[in-house]
Formats: sequence, C-alpha cells, structure tokens
Amino acid sequence: MITETVEAILDRALNGEDIAPEAGIFLLRQKSASAIAQIRQAADQLRQRQVGDVVTYVINRNINFTNICEQHCSFCAFRRDEAEAGAYWLDLAQILEKTTDAVRRGATEICMQGGLNPGAKLNGTSLAYYLRIVEAIKETFPDLHLHAFSPQEVQFIAREDGLSFAEVIRSLKQAGLGSLPGTAAEVLDDEVRRIICPEKIDTATWLEIVAIAHQQGLHTTSTMLSGHIETPEQQIQHFGLLRSLQQSSLKKGYPGITEFILLPFVGQEAPKPLRRRVGRDQPVLADSLLLTAVARIFLGNWIPNHQPSWVKLGLAGATEALTWGCNDIGGTLMEEHITTMAGAQGGTCMEVGTLQTAIASLNRPYQQRDTVYRGMRDEG
Repeated sequence: MITETVEAILDRALNGEDIAPEAGIFLLRQKSASAIAQIRQAADQLRQRQVGDVVTYVINRNINFTNICEQHCSFCAFRRDEAEAGAYWLDLAQILEKTTDAVRRGATEICMQGGLNPGAKLNGTSLAYYLRIVEAIKETFPDLHLHAFSPQEVQFIAREDGLSFAEVIRSLKQAGLGSLPGTAAEVLDDEVRRIICPEKIDTATWLEIVAIAHQQGLHTTSTMLSGHIETPEQQIQHFGLLRSLQQSSLKKGYPGITEFILLPFVGQEAPKPLRRRVGRDQPVLADSLLLTAVARIFLGNWIPNHQPSWVKLGLAGATEALTWGCNDIGGTLMEEHITTMAGAQGGTCMEVGTLQTAIASLNRPYQQRDTVYRGMRDEG
C-alpha cells in the first residue's frame, strides 16, 4: 500500500535512490495530466543528470536472415513455415552482400536475428551454421561489430546440438560475436509468456542466458514488448528483474546491459486472437511515453541508456520520447522486417541526417556512437 505522493516518490528518485516496485506501479497508474507531467519532468531531469544532454545514435544495418520459425508466438506476423508463402532464408552470399552495402554506407554494426529454423545446420549441427555466418562477416570486415542472436536463439542452438548455454556463447564470442541483443524478453512474467509466447524460453532461462553472456565478457541490451495484455505490476516486475540482473553483473565486474529499449506492441498484422484481445492496431503513444519515463526513473541508476523505437512509434513519437527520459534515438537499421510485417508505420530505414534533424529540433546536441556507447565524434 503506497502512502507516498507522486512528489515524494519523484523527490527520492531525484535524490539518487532506487524506487521500490510498489512506487513504480503507483507512478504507472497515474491518470491526471499534472501527475504525468511531473513524472515526465523527473525522468527528463534524471536523464540529464545520468547521461547529459547529448543524444546518440548508431549507424547500423538490421539483417533478419530468415523468417522460417518453429515457434508460433501470438504477437508475431513475421514467422513462416518452410513451405509457406512469403517464407525466406538468406544464404551466406546474400548476408555478405547486405553487410558490404552497410559498410559502404558507414555502418559500424550489424544487428542480426532470425527465426528458429530447424533446417539451419552445417555438417549436421546448428552451432556450425551460426559460426559460419559470424566467421564470414568477421573475416571480411574484422572491425565491424556483430550484435547478434537473442537469448532465444542461444537456447535453440544449445537444444539442437545438446550443448550448454555457456558453450554456445563461448564459441560465438571466439568466432567474433561482439554482443547479444536482449530481445525475446517480451515481458519477463511467465503468466504473460504462457499466453503470448508459450513456446519461448521462460523468464528464468532468459535471465540465465543474459547473465552467462555477461560472465563470458559480452555486453547485452535489454527490451520490453509493452502495451498488449500485461499489467503495470508485470511491467514493473520486468524492470525489477532487469535491475537486479544488472546489479549482479556489475558487482561481479562483468560487462552488463548497455541500454533499455521499449518496444510497443504493433498489432495490425498480428495473429487475430491477440489482435482482438488487445483491441487496437498501433501503439498508444501516451502509454508508451509514461512507461518510458518510469523506466528511466526505475532503471536509470543502473541502465543509463534508454532508447525508443522509431520503427514502432514513428520518428515524431521517438523524438518526443527524448523528452521523457530517453538519450538515444537508435540506429539507421537500413532494413527491418519483423516489426514492419506486423504493420508498423515508422519505416524501415532512417538516414543519418534525418535522425540528426529530429534531435536538433529539441535543441539537443547529437553524436554518433558505437554499439557499446562509446562516442565516435562530436557533431551537433
């Protein structure tokens, strides 16, 4: 039972304290314009104190190398069965062609994820197939950062080949993998997961794989798929688990989570049962902004970098999120299929100049960064 006021909770956060889960839930349940304005202002102040005014971005390319997937997540419009219309599977030459084009356009990062394709094997093993991709990219572009393969993909490889998670991650890192995307998290609550992604790894396994990646010397990102069936209590539980994981990794001296990315649910082309249950096709910007602000307030002491999704919110929505606690506007992507096939309206490619103009519209400076948030040059 919360007896504090919004002002008291925000004052404690502004004094550097980690707020309790109950306080986070209380903030998410605020409806009055004045309370929400206070939350936004506090999140923006914390952003300025924790990371400053510079808004960062990365020049990257997103490669979704296959949409053939054995799982059937209720929110996913991307997956296909192997023989289904629209199914695709890029070969190594196509992946390298896309990578070469990205480098020519200034990319410092390739972000790569795909469906769970049981046929994706080399010499009878799943790991060998994934290693060949990593090795081929790194042989051709040794300085390119490869940010690839979600915890779900790590579990898939391990299951297919009878390996431990640590063995899979160690092999991928030795081949040249630079970091892991913290996707497949959706909402870290098994009640939610049983409804929206019952075939996916459970909460404990997701946390275990990310912790092992940190232990193996790899940074990860973190995400949340929001705005579908989850409650404020489940959203804050998700934040709490991320915060605890980050505290544990940093205490042990491991690389940790570089950023938190909110991914609002897009349902326009999602499977009909979940689409009907949610009752709308596009994210509610106001809900996403409030959750963005509370994420900064709850996580910012431990995960300082926060990023909106311009693919899901559109560039205008993502730019507004920069005044609600975000300090990074994401990457150029160059192509994107998972969210676009769900009916997102934000586009698939963003030019550097377009991102810079959006940031400058807020009278904030901008700077290109690398994947792990090292600034590359002062620009605006």
